[in-house]
Amino acid sequence: MKKLRLGIIGQGRSGFTIHTRALECVKDHYEISAVCDIDRKRCRDAHERFGSRVYTDFHKMLAQEKLDVVVNATPSHLHVPITLEVLDYDVHVLCEKPLASSIVDCDRLIRKAKRSRKLLAVFQQSVFAPYFRKVREVVDSGVLGRLVMIKVAFSGYARRWDWQTVRAYDGGSLLNTGPHPLGQVMLLYGSGMPEVMACMDNANASGDAEDHVKMLLQGRGRPMVDFEVSSCCAYPLYTYQIYGTCGGLSGDMKHIRWRYFDPVAQPRHRLERAPLAGRGFCRENLEWREEEWTAPVDETFADMGALFYQNLYQAITRGEALAMPLREVRRQIAIMEEALRQNPGKLPHFRRR
Repeated sequence: MKKLRLGIIGQGRSGFTIHTRALECVKDHYEISAVCDIDRKRCRDAHERFGSRVYTDFHKMLAQEKLDVVVNATPSHLHVPITLEVLDYDVHVLCEKPLASSIVDCDRLIRKAKRSRKLLAVFQQSVFAPYFRKVREVVDSGVLGRLVMIKVAFSGYARRWDWQTVRAYDGGSLLNTGPHPLGQVMLLYGSGMPEVMACMDNANASGDAEDHVKMLLQGRGRPMVDFEVSSCCAYPLYTYQIYGTCGGLSGDMKHIRWRYFDPVAQPRHRLERAPLAGRGFCRENLEWREEEWTAPVDETFADMGALFYQNLYQAITRGEALAMPLREVRRQIAIMEEALRQNPGKLPHFRRR
């Protein structure tokens, strides 16, 4: 098995922690050959941990190292310009999310990748999350019938004061956290661009970006999507709730349950326009079947990343499809761009006295 020589630009929380933990699980596939960060201390930390060569200028790293893959783990507003430059160096690129904040920039990157004949991928590892794999399995089985509504909520209570609360840096909950649940739910939604209605608020974040997002997505012949990412939810109730014509599903990242019935085994009803006998109400006893799932205790956050990197390896070496293809990333960006368009300027922000 050929190891791919990999370089990482950015040694912050994402580059130094999230990516490297995942890569340590797939050492047969990748070698961290070089890392780059403008902070010299971060470079020293990386050298001590990985033994890789370090640079403070990614141009020098790309010019001097013979790399197969480069990870762009820089702050969000640098994803587009740096990825465009990296694609000039004949390497495959894995960019942190969000790939871009506009369709115009997204298409620039896609065109550049096609011209360079190199793979461009976006690190959305939550497509491999155990709970989502189970949700997708239940949906794909068809036992819930036609999907009517999908509710997804990545919400909790937290206050932030870092650069990811600043819109000028492409911060905010929608672009930062949003690609994970949006990427998941749109795989359940099906094809097509939905209509978007979005409301945002700045509840606790110190910067000017949103930390509370609510979207409704709908399209002809598709389930309605109730999408939420919030940092001011003290009592999160679910990660997924799904309404179907033959049942439903509810649960969080640790535990999911679903119930359904077989419509063929139940009596068919004929419409009655006249009042029901005895002033009655429509009642029946459906034969429900109920199941549940609990997350494996040995699954870790790094495992999702490792599965993503395995998929990336197969895509690079064997031409296999990415679990999160660029066409899906592009649709996510189109939805998020429309949500941001509907919420321009300064968001409501009420400070305590």
